[in-house]
Amino acid sequence: MKIYVRGRQKVGEGVKQPMFRILAVTGGSLQIQAIHFRKIEIEQIAKDVGAQVVYLEPAAEGTRKK
Repeated sequence: MKIYVRGRQKVGEGVKQPMFRILAVTGGSLQIQAIHFRKIEIEQIAKDVGAQVVYLEPAAEGTRKK
């Protein structure tokens, strides 16, 4: 099982808000109730269900569509 995660785009530095968003889960049935997560929360979920966490890189500035 894999959990695909990316960093949130609208959270500032130094803000005490969860920094990550789960985009997709493959290879199993996992129901997600929250929208935003902290890194330690994602890693604990992955450990409990035996999944691998894949951190996606943000798209380059020139490749984003507006």
